[in-house]
Amino acid sequence: MEARMGGKILAVSDLIRLPKQYGTMLLLMPTLWSLFAAGNGSPPVRLVIIFIAGSFLMRSAGCAINDIADRDIDRFVERTKERPLASGRLKTKEAMIIFGILIILSLLLVMMLNPLTILLSPFAILLAVIYPYTKRYIHTPQAILGIAFGWGAIMAWTAVRNSVGLPPFVILAANIFWATSYDTIYAVMDREDDMRVGVKSTAILFGSYTWIALAVLFLLFILTLMILGLILRLGALFFSSLIIAAIPLIRQVIAIREGIGREKAFSLFKAHARIGAIILAGIILDTNLGYRR
Repeated sequence: MEARMGGKILAVSDLIRLPKQYGTMLLLMPTLWSLFAAGNGSPPVRLVIIFIAGSFLMRSAGCAINDIADRDIDRFVERTKERPLASGRLKTKEAMIIFGILIILSLLLVMMLNPLTILLSPFAILLAVIYPYTKRYIHTPQAILGIAFGWGAIMAWTAVRNSVGLPPFVILAANIFWATSYDTIYAVMDREDDMRVGVKSTAILFGSYTWIALAVLFLLFILTLMILGLILRLGALFFSSLIIAAIPLIRQVIAIREGIGREKAFSLFKAHARIGAIILAGIILDTNLGYRR
């Protein structure tokens, strides 16, 4: 009995990717960019805690619904065949219960925010549910992921300012370019398996031109954040952070042009959590210490 319970706990941990929090970091980064920008570098600590916890819960819920949607596909993909639903360690009903609990906990957090932010929250849930199914119908599901991961930026801004402004939508646009790029790198790991089972992705769409597409997406990402800096009247510290963040992006384009395997693709993907943190540091330092024009 204890062994069975331990197995279920481990399966739930794997379902929500508990040991692998880089996904949470990627969801959290645009949210914190917006939160600290809206709060002029010092948002209320209460909001920081709420959005960090909310990002963890929503990313976990997203992983659960993703595995539910892909349970009949994952077993045929080398990287995902041991996931809890694909391997039979969890039942679909059990995963649905976990998903429901995570969504309820997320909503309880949202109820601590202002009415405008509460009004925006259903879109976050809708995007989380829709995204896993888009890979069956469109060749750019990574862009939908960018919207889903960027929606927190809109909510973070309204939580601080109690109004909707241009900056969070610029962050959302930047995140679409960013998420499409890093998730394309992630999709490179499964390109052959995805083609075999009929799943669509930008890695398949771009094919041998993936490195060119990533170069364009990275450029648009940095340029959009530069526009954000101009709108917010940020200074040298922020723009320096963009230069620092651009260096590993250039290296990634070169690496992908030369050709990479699964392990290298995964390593490049995980590096984006650090890239997001560099940009966050730039926003925090500039809004607190930077020269105001």
